Amino acid sequence: MEFGLSTHLFHGERLGRPHLEAAAAHGFSVLEIFATKTHFDYHDPRAVDELGNALASLGMRAGSMHAPICAGLTSGEWGRPYSNASGNADFRREAIAETAAAFAAARTLGCESMALHLGIPILQPVPPGDNDASAVRRSLEDLASLSHNTGVKLALEIIPNDLSTPHALVDWLDSDLNLDRAGICLDYGHAHLMGGAPEAIDALSGHIISTHVHDNGGTLDDHLVPFTGTIDWTAALTATWKVGYTGRLTFEVADKGNVTEVLIRTARARTRLQAILDELTLPISFDDV
Repeated sequence: MEFGLSTHLFHGERLGRPHLEAAAAHGFSVLEIFATKTHFDYHDPRAVDELGNALASLGMRAGSMHAPICAGLTSGEWGRPYSNASGNADFRREAIAETAAAFAAARTLGCESMALHLGIPILQPVPPGDNDASAVRRSLEDLASLSHNTGVKLALEIIPNDLSTPHALVDWLDSDLNLDRAGICLDYGHAHLMGGAPEAIDALSGHIISTHVHDNGGTLDDHLVPFTGTIDWTAALTATWKVGYTGRLTFEVADKGNVTEVLIRTARARTRLQAILDELTLPISFDDV
């Protein structure tokens, strides 16, 4: 499997060439770009072109993009959330418009998929009238059209709310909505908070098209480096291998105060994850059975 890195690690800063160079120096050549205007202004064609040129000059590429989830992130403070599940029509249309701008940027950058939250995670305040299933249905109709027109696949992400459980996401894909080539973004950390990663993977068999790899202690969405939380990575990767997913594993770890140190530990975790994958693909020796 190929490994990637989300710019979530640099989310609190304006994304620039030094961040790309740091990722490349630690062995990451494929990035997921987090579309938050204070981090990467996906509305600005010049910013999009500059990022594309910088990636190309370093031999890197944008494999995927994360759809906008808020108005900004400044000094550790999250801005107003965008929600495609809002019962308020104006708020819902705003979320669709922001995602449309991100789709256009993703197409320019050559991204394969767009990780998308349906509604707002219940681990943060959810406004009254939000996380509305009928609003999500209307939004998915609009978003499927954007996906079709840009050639960027929708990857509905597992997040902690009733709209985005593994079974709920499969139901959206199996509904009468024409979601084209849409699939699911398997977020290991979120799955761990929602009943377990192996169980989620089993439920999502055949639908996973992208991933977010991070860890936590089972209660908070910490976005820790793998092996520093309580996810059983051998069990999780075994389940991933059993359902036949061979796509990219994208680290979505958070800055814990020292980005370089987090990158070093992430690269070490990548080596450990690769060792597990290597063991899974070894031929069985019946002499040892």
